[in-house]
Amino acid sequence: MTAEDEGVDKEAGTGVAALILAAGAGTRMGGPKALLEFRGRLLIERAIDSARAGGCGQVMAVLGAAAGEVQRRADLRGARVVVNQGWNEGIGSSLRAGLAELTRDTEVDETETAAVDASLVLLVDQPLVGADAVRAVLGAWRAGARLAAASYGGRRGHPVLLGREHWSAAAREAAGDVGARAFLAAHAAQLVFVPCDAIADPRDLDVPADLNL
Repeated sequence: MTAEDEGVDKEAGTGVAALILAAGAGTRMGGPKALLEFRGRLLIERAIDSARAGGCGQVMAVLGAAAGEVQRRADLRGARVVVNQGWNEGIGSSLRAGLAELTRDTEVDETETAAVDASLVLLVDQPLVGADAVRAVLGAWRAGARLAAASYGGRRGHPVLLGREHWSAAAREAAGDVGARAFLAAHAAQLVFVPCDAIADPRDLDVPADLNL
């Protein structure tokens, strides 16, 4: 069955759900990264806006450390929240939590999430990977790619797109802080690189000085 058969509008991007991985404690930053302010906005709010503006039909924010505080302080409108109770196991656990939630949704035909054809993974601590990069990787999906990733200097980066037929395998291989890295390396022949050097900056925020990027 094709995406079109299931009511996915590729032009509108409704078949792609963004997964924003935002569960980290940000120990070196003095608090959860989701609540860090960068250029006047909280990181989680920037990521949600980027996913929406870039064309994702749905947005899921995977929280973990201080999840309750993040939900109180941040404007999470436009996103569905999933709390990863095992966040301290590393980013791989957040990827598994998000993909598991999407998988449960797609098994219920009557829900709007049943039409989700792919997930687009974003990291909350990469605020300069914005709507333009999201839009570019979605373009590869519209062209038929089932695995795609932004590239910077010829190296794989984020966003990363996973067709839903890959979710279970990607989740199985997601461990510790490697996320989908092992899965993507094993499927390199299928992975479409989308050069994003001119439209995004993949540097992440790890120490307080990085907030001055």
